[in-house]
Amino acid sequence: MAGVEPTQALGEQFPADSSATLTKALEALGSGAYVVDEQGRVLAVNAHAERLLALPAEDLLGRDAHDLLHRDAHGQLLPRAQCSMRQAFLAGRTAQVQGDYFACGDGSLLPISWLITPYDVGDHELGTLVLFHARHPLEVDPRPEATDRTLPELERLALLAETTTRLTSTLDVEEALRRLVTLVVPRLADWAVVDLITEHDEVWRTLVVHADGDVLVRHEGLQGPMPPVPEDSQMPLSRALRGVASALAGPQTYQGVPDSGIALEQRGLFEATGIRSAAIAPIRSTREVLGALTLGRAEKPVDFTTDDLPLIEDIARRAGLALDNASLYERQRKVAETMQNHLLPQMPRVPGLQMTVRYLPAPDASQVGGDWYDAFSLSDGATALAVGDVVGHDLEAAAGMAQLRNMLRAYAWALREPPSRIVGRLDEALLHITDVAMATVIFARLEEADDGHWKLSWTNAGHPPPLLISHDGLADYLTDGHGILLGTGTHGPRTDAVALLPPGSTLLLYTDGLIEEPGHTLDEGLRRLRQHAAALAHRPLASFTDHLLRRVRPGANDDDVALLALRTPARKRS
Repeated sequence: MAGVEPTQALGEQFPADSSATLTKALEALGSGAYVVDEQGRVLAVNAHAERLLALPAEDLLGRDAHDLLHRDAHGQLLPRAQCSMRQAFLAGRTAQVQGDYFACGDGSLLPISWLITPYDVGDHELGTLVLFHARHPLEVDPRPEATDRTLPELERLALLAETTTRLTSTLDVEEALRRLVTLVVPRLADWAVVDLITEHDEVWRTLVVHADGDVLVRHEGLQGPMPPVPEDSQMPLSRALRGVASALAGPQTYQGVPDSGIALEQRGLFEATGIRSAAIAPIRSTREVLGALTLGRAEKPVDFTTDDLPLIEDIARRAGLALDNASLYERQRKVAETMQNHLLPQMPRVPGLQMTVRYLPAPDASQVGGDWYDAFSLSDGATALAVGDVVGHDLEAAAGMAQLRNMLRAYAWALREPPSRIVGRLDEALLHITDVAMATVIFARLEEADDGHWKLSWTNAGHPPPLLISHDGLADYLTDGHGILLGTGTHGPRTDAVALLPPGSTLLLYTDGLIEEPGHTLDEGLRRLRQHAAALAHRPLASFTDHLLRRVRPGANDDDVALLALRTPARKRS
């Protein structure tokens, strides 16, 4: 997702010489004063305000005045839904209050009285002037009576808390949007519309949902691509998608000659949904504008007012942070998944053999890990097989896995030596030319023998044993050739083992994520794997592998799994 960053927009919309002119005008005032733009960012400030706030102008200019200054009586950031200045700002009206607080640069809390009023900043731009002065802490006048609201104040605060909790507990964009809609419909509105800005700066109407009683109905016919965001349009949705401001809208808003394609789409939305009152707020992250949230009322008897906008702004702001986090996570997952797919090789074609592989990342990892498989042709015509596990399931483990696999390939291709000698050389080099601390591996040679059998020779460096399943469902672990894992610094002799694979048999190489489960012994996992593998022996190899993963992989698994399965040709019928 991409959009216009507020700091960039400020420089474009309000040149430095205009700011200087404004500041000069403010200096003539006898109280603290500053001017904000349509987004609530400080355009100019006088010296009296700098002294009261203990903040230099450079720390104020360009900052969001609400976030920077507005506090409650305990010094906590004042929620926008509770800020009477924010409500007056959004309504574009004059207002004054004598019982508020500003945060000062020295960490203190300044009791203030303030007056706010629309202010012409020149170049056809409308800003807002804020005048304030320090008051004695005991001089607290009652606040203006609150207007009628759809939700009582405590319910509003509870809604904001629930929004934060529910939206930040998922890293899936679709799920975050679903939760957002269920939070606001039908509690605040009959309709919810979400327009998002894609990474190519295109607008996509991602979600249109209507409350039909207690059931939320998605209207996919109203969703889809939208026209581009016009730079100069003053229509509410266009302004929200530029991150300018929140606003109210209704069918009458879009009855005139449309100034853009988006305005025409909005007219169609109001006609199709019957919305008579809508509130539109930007969805922002800390970095950019992500889109806009529109809440509409068709059946609800009360129209939205400017008093509702701060609450909807707060909801949209929380949604923006959640969507930004989810989008970043999804992009990282895609990059990591692509990386893992490139790291794990394609299997060679070996005449007469069937071969299939699977890789499943750890549930909480970034789609990459240290588990790996490999199969490749050797210079003497045999086929090399390998499955290994580098400690960890992150990018560092994946990088170490790639180093180890490539070294093993080089040794195996260049040196016509038994598997034990190849793995011994790999172990000797591990500590000196890789970043791998410890690893396990099974390395094997497979070549065709006489009378329909295939000869397997292998060595095992601390890895779970291969499983051989006959065509008739007899399953046995190949426990010979076992030695110490790689990276211990103990370079003792390693041994080779040899076995003949009968016709129609299945050989399974796997990593420990398939059999290890918290609270259970390794023997239990091995027994479970052998039992299910034997029961599935008659299935085609791809089906055998997929069903085995579903049945055997523990539900509480927190590790990645690599699996290589091959099947020898069945005996030819005479």
